[in-house]
Order: sequence, then structure tokens, then C-alpha cells
Amino acid sequence: MLPLGTILFPMIAGVAVSAISMETRTRRSLYAAVMLVTDLLGLLTVFFGRTVTLFAFTNSIHMKFSVDPIGRYYMIVVMLLYTCVLFYSFEYMNIEEREHIFFAFYFACFGALLSVALAGNLVTLYLCFEMATLTSMPLVLHEMSRDAVSAALKYLFYSVAGALMGLFAVFVACYYASDADSFVQGGFLDLARTAGNEKIILVIVFAGILGFGTKAGMYPMHGWLPTAHPIAPAPASALLSGIIAKAGIIAIIRLVFFSVGPDFIRGTWVQYAWMSIAMLTIFMGSMMAFKEKVTKKRLAYSTVSQISYISLGLSILSMEGLAGGLLHLGAHAVSKGCLFLCAGVFIYKLGSHRVSELRGIGKQMPIVMWCFTLASLSLVGIPPLGGFISKWYIALAAVGDGMGVFSILPPAVLLISALLTAGYLLPVTVDAFFPGKEEGKAVKESREKEESREPSVLMTVPLIVLVCAALAVGVFGSRIAGILEASLAGIF
Repeated sequence: MLPLGTILFPMIAGVAVSAISMETRTRRSLYAAVMLVTDLLGLLTVFFGRTVTLFAFTNSIHMKFSVDPIGRYYMIVVMLLYTCVLFYSFEYMNIEEREHIFFAFYFACFGALLSVALAGNLVTLYLCFEMATLTSMPLVLHEMSRDAVSAALKYLFYSVAGALMGLFAVFVACYYASDADSFVQGGFLDLARTAGNEKIILVIVFAGILGFGTKAGMYPMHGWLPTAHPIAPAPASALLSGIIAKAGIIAIIRLVFFSVGPDFIRGTWVQYAWMSIAMLTIFMGSMMAFKEKVTKKRLAYSTVSQISYISLGLSILSMEGLAGGLLHLGAHAVSKGCLFLCAGVFIYKLGSHRVSELRGIGKQMPIVMWCFTLASLSLVGIPPLGGFISKWYIALAAVGDGMGVFSILPPAVLLISALLTAGYLLPVTVDAFFPGKEEGKAVKESREKEESREPSVLMTVPLIVLVCAALAVGVFGSRIAGILEASLAGIF
């Protein structure tokens, strides 16, 4: 019952703590306790979790949760980012209203994402995926302003539309399955039943990839990301970009590698269309981020680009591509989570929302700006940080797969995107530490008062932890990839 307890405990306990009237300090202490207990349950589930079956949808498909390598990996990333963001939020939420409502949905969404990681079959995954959407939407809505309502509705409509496309793929995969009650490495399609229906199945599987890819910001369904991020509180933005959007990636992995099977779509138009859209999204997201002047919106467009690195790795349909995509899932989660939390510090301490307002801030916030710099270098792909090793695996997978022009284009797109990423992130660092004569208004005011703007340890420690995690992915990336490859060898 460990998987079920891990999912339900944060949802029930987090909402209960939010519903009971108490002092803010006491409530925050209880939130911290809920988080630490959930992390402990999660670690026990990672090492000792077993399959739990709740009830039957049909005679052959049940609501069930189980533990496998993909679920373990995603769970660890979810718990790391959620834990860091929680303690950061204790300080940040001082400038927001309705803190208890924010944390109620914070923990509800936490449980929903853990259920996505632990879903034992495609139908259970779909229900958990939808629950993650419904519990995360209020995080965008939190300010309750007209812009927040508009952004939340856009997020909801895009996500529901994408999920409905994914639902068609779930129906088809289960209909043609030999046994749809569990995920199977390499897929569970009954090839005798699919004979003669391959074309229509490919169309619907492609629709499923696009549908689940909506959550991951895949073009042309990416529009919710740059709308939702600037309006959501910074902790919510870190979660949306760092880990909630990755629920779409997990759903694609489950559909392609554990349900339909990579062999079914390898060499077909679906693979090449998927790769093309991923590369287009990478380039488009990087270009939009390069032009954007609002800090959080620039980071949102960056997320559109960076998550499609993962999609590109998956679309190669090889072990190296899958390993590279999973490594980038972790590297991007901690790096982009750190960047959004840094953006939250700029808002919290300076009221600064635009990149131009950050000139000279490095002298007032050296710790924050160094964390921002290192996280940026990770996304650019500078060794030994995590973004380098993940992109290296993806590029090698493309070059070694013998797909003609599709072996050359991915490394070229990755290189161009890396240059653009450096172009829209590193100037922020340069201007922060070497502003020249022009400085942001808030920075001038703090200089005149000889005032340090460095935030409290509740904010700085999570930033440092996330940067260390990005470094760990880079240093131990080959070992992590080796473990993933050994445990997922049955897929190929």
C-alpha cells in the first residue's frame, strides 16, 4: 500500500492543514512536516513499493499503481523540486494573499504528480494526468485578477483539448492491446489485431503525442505557457515549468515506449513529423525568448524550447535518445526551477519584472545571481552542468541513427538553440555584475541606501540545492544514463 499512501498523504494532509484555522507560523511548520513525511514515504516507495490494485474499470483494465524505473526517476525529480519550492514559498508568499489556499492546491497537485509517476497502466495514467491539470490550474489562478482568470482558463482549455486528443490514443492502444492492464517495455499491441489498421492507428497515435505534448508546450499547442507563467506566483511558475509540464512527457513515454511500442512507429511519417515539430518548437521557443523583455515570460518561452529537447530525444526512438531525454528532464527541472525562483526573488525584493531592471543587481544579490548564472549555463549546455550531458546524449543518438538528413538536423538545431539560449540568459548575468553607468531603478535605490538585497536563507538555500542538483546531473549523468539503460533494455 506504499504507493497509495505516498499519493494520498500529501493531498489529504496538505488540504487539512490549510482548512484548519491556526497561526501562520504553526501552519508552515505543519506544511514542512507534511512535505518531509511525504518525501520519506516516496523514498520507501522507490525502494520497496509494490503494485496496488484498487478497482476494475472493465474486466481487463484496473485502477492500479506500481513502481518501475520511469516512475522512480520522475518521483525523485518531483520530490526534489517540490521540497525546495515549499521552503522558498514560506518567504515568497508574504507578498501574496490567501496563502492557505495556495498551499492546499500545492499539495493536491503534489499528490497528483506522484500518481502520474506511479500509474500502473494507460487508463490510470490518463485519469491522473487530468487530475494534475485540475489541481495545478488554481496555482495559475491564485491572484484572482482578470489576467489571472484569463491565463488559468487558457491553461485549462489547452490542457483539456490536448488531453482529449490523448484520450483517443488511449482508447486505440487499449483496444488493440494484448493486455492493457500493465505497461510493457516495448509495447503491448497485438500485432495480429493491428494488421490492416496500421494507418489509422498511426494517425491517432500522432494525435496522442500532440495532445499529451500540449502540457509540455509542444508547437502548435504551446500558447498557454507564456500566458500562464508571468501571471502565476513565482513558486507556481517554477513547478509549472520544472515538473508539471513534464507530466506530458511522461504520458508520451508511456504511450510510445510502454504501450504502442517504438517499433510500431519507427521509420514511419509519425516519427519524422514528431522530430520536425520538436525541432521547430526548439527553434521557435529560443527565438521568442531571445526577443522577450519580461523576465518570467522570457523564461516561459525558454521552457517551450527546452522541454522540446526532451521530445526530440524521445522521437529518435533509440536507447541513447531516451536516456538523453530523461537526463534533460532532470537537468531542466532543477535548472529552470532555479531560474524561476531567482525571478521570484527579483520580484519579491525589488519589484522588478523586466530584464532591463536587473542591471547592477549582482552587487546586491551575489548569491542569487551566481545561482542564476550557473542554472543558465546548465541550460546553455556548458560542462560539467547537467544540460551538457543530456544534450550530448541526444546529439549522439541522432547522429548514430542513420536517418539521413534527420541525423544532421537535430545536432544543428541543438547548437543554434544553445547559442540563442546563451544570447537571452547570459547578458542578464553580464549586466547584473557589470552594469556600466546604467543601473535599474531598484538597484540605484538600494545602492543609495547602502542596502543589501540578498534574501533570507529560506530563499537562498533552495536555489543553492537546485544548482548543486544540476551539477550532480552533469557529473553523474553517464552513471545515471547507464542505470536507466540497463533497467529499460527491454524497450528496444
